[in-house]
Amino acid sequence: MLISIAIPCYKSSKTIGLVVEEIRTAFKEHPEHDYQIVLVNDYPHDGTFSVIKELCDGDDKITGINLSKNFGQAAAKLAAVPYTKGDVVVFMDDDGQHPAEGIFPLVDKINEGYDVVYAHFKQKKHSLFKRITSKINAKIAEMNGTRIKGVHVSSFYAISRFAADAYENYDSPFPSVMGYLNTVVDKVTDIEMPHRPRLEGHSNYSFKKLLKLWLTGFTNFSVMPLRFIAGLGGFTALFGFILGFVMIIRKLVRPHLAAGYTSTIAVILFIGGIILIALGLIGEYIGRIYMTVSHLQPSRIRQVYKGKSKEDK
Repeated sequence: MLISIAIPCYKSSKTIGLVVEEIRTAFKEHPEHDYQIVLVNDYPHDGTFSVIKELCDGDDKITGINLSKNFGQAAAKLAAVPYTKGDVVVFMDDDGQHPAEGIFPLVDKINEGYDVVYAHFKQKKHSLFKRITSKINAKIAEMNGTRIKGVHVSSFYAISRFAADAYENYDSPFPSVMGYLNTVVDKVTDIEMPHRPRLEGHSNYSFKKLLKLWLTGFTNFSVMPLRFIAGLGGFTALFGFILGFVMIIRKLVRPHLAAGYTSTIAVILFIGGIILIALGLIGEYIGRIYMTVSHLQPSRIRQVYKGKSKEDK
């Protein structure tokens, strides 16, 4: 069986060679499988693609893709899919935290009939900030229905050829790889495996990038946020009606009481805040619709490199 391994690379000139070598070693222990590696350089401003080209020159089973700029991990994964040829496609990181030996349990689970199998890391070797933000992102995804409850999601996962081919119909400048998969297939599970420390450096996800990731996950493939705002608006209107009725009765019973200007201002600010949030959320949806119909691409490939032969895009 041919297994394709897609790896987004971001400032990983010092680690990607070690990751690739570990994959090669792991496949030597499993001669019943063959491999193909697609390395997508998502940061073309350092020496990472030079290292990728050296790896391609040394192994004709490796394909290097150089994006025109930093588009993000999800876009890099989507860019890799058309170049994968395997019966199963495995996505993993470039920092060495994902054990190459874990590829085969994921593939075995795919062969049982699943379309998506995630590696579940019970004890992640991440910073406290990264662990907290990951949990927040997971809860948001579960709330709006773009993540299957009870399944632990990670960036180390395998998908069937059917799921990989489904990406051909995904055309959006706001890529949400896992969210899209959950709209196409429901045969999803996870398996537990160990998580390792990074070979070098630290996570490149800043709070700004995480916020952008949350917003994409919050608005892609779901109108749940709009329904939530509509429900909140209905609740506020009902609350205002009841409060107004109570104040009228109170004024009739005790006409000498002065009007409560502070409470009135508080109610106005509360309702005004809800209206602005609703308008902002609607604006976000409309803006994304506009950019989608403008045919913006999730990424742009500058160069594809296969050993000594290369094709400019």
